[in-house]
Amino acid sequence: MTQIGGVQSWCLGVTLQLILAAVLHQGFATVAPPTTTQTTSAPHKDLGRPERGNYLVKNSNGTACLLASMGLQFNITFTSVSQNKTVQDVVNLQPNVTKSSGSCDSERTSLRLTTDAEKTNLTFFFTLNTTSNKYHLSEVSLSAAWPDMKDHFSVHNSSLDYLRGTLGYSYMCREKQTLNVAEDLSINTFQVQVQPFGLTGDQFGAAEECQLDEDDMLIPIIVGAALAGLVLIVLLAYLIGRKRSHAGYQTI
Repeated sequence: MTQIGGVQSWCLGVTLQLILAAVLHQGFATVAPPTTTQTTSAPHKDLGRPERGNYLVKNSNGTACLLASMGLQFNITFTSVSQNKTVQDVVNLQPNVTKSSGSCDSERTSLRLTTDAEKTNLTFFFTLNTTSNKYHLSEVSLSAAWPDMKDHFSVHNSSLDYLRGTLGYSYMCREKQTLNVAEDLSINTFQVQVQPFGLTGDQFGAAEECQLDEDDMLIPIIVGAALAGLVLIVLLAYLIGRKRSHAGYQTI
């Protein structure tokens, strides 16, 4: 019985190590991709998840050429008139007051989101590599003239590499992602699905899920497999120990 208890303890230790490794892996995976710019940390302000908006861009003949569905949140730093100092703010983009437009070419598409009330213009640019048939978010620009801003806010970065997908497929990521655009601007995306190239009709193509979503699915699989292995090993140890116990009482 001591031997069986030792086996069980060893199995439990291995299982705990596997579960701990899975959790640590998830922790590392949720770190936003590094960029050449640094962002200022956002203030302690919880607005909750922004509402998910659905956006469509059509080409000159009226055919859908870009589809996007996502919640957007700005982490922005600017000079406040009311406070007379530089402040950090978190702002959710409201889909119900947002207009979408854009353009589509064979290797470059854009999605422009405009709100009249807050005088905000956000534009995403996607680029397609025709050799590899891969696309990505390559450029972001934001201009804003909010009432409390001392100066007109304007940011543009044309060297980004986010939301990577394959021609004919949509990019999907249910988890929160942070797109670092500039030192004074980062954009959080929530439940994003976008397809800037290779649309057939006005429906998304098959989705390619982001690494964050895959890691989220991996943890329960690892934990389940570890627990199943533990049960199997303990059962085998019990059967072997029982067989040896019966063998010890056989008549010589």
